[in-house]
Amino acid sequence: MARQTGEKLIVDNRRARHEYHLSDRVEAGLVLQGTEVKVLRDGQATLQQAYAEVRDGEAWLVGLHVPEYTQGNRSNHEPDRPRKLLLHRKEIERLQSGVAEKGFTVVPTRLYFKDGRVKVELALGRGKELRDKRRDIATRDAKRQMERELKSIRR
Repeated sequence: MARQTGEKLIVDNRRARHEYHLSDRVEAGLVLQGTEVKVLRDGQATLQQAYAEVRDGEAWLVGLHVPEYTQGNRSNHEPDRPRKLLLHRKEIERLQSGVAEKGFTVVPTRLYFKDGRVKVELALGRGKELRDKRRDIATRDAKRQMERELKSIRR
């Protein structure tokens, strides 16, 4: 079987961009079971409630929901289990020091295949206040309206 190259997006956490000011991104591998990979190839996963935490010097992804494999048997995976993240020690320490600061959390922003392996993009996020969210929505709507006007002028 030929090896895959490039990136294939599984799921994008658009809500994270809405809920947090994101900075300091890092790519991590995931420790998965066989049936989880099959489900991810079908593009079925939910990152909405997921976050990363450091326990005993190891990074874990908590809250990633990967539904059970429909053709699986009794050795099927547990959908909401914590999954170990594969990161270098310095990356774990950098994330841990960021979380130690007030208001920061480690949020997964994307889950994707890279060269046939499942990767997750993590970002340090500081929660947005309601007025920041409203400002972002107003800016996005204004930009959309300008594009619409420009499009109608070009015709």
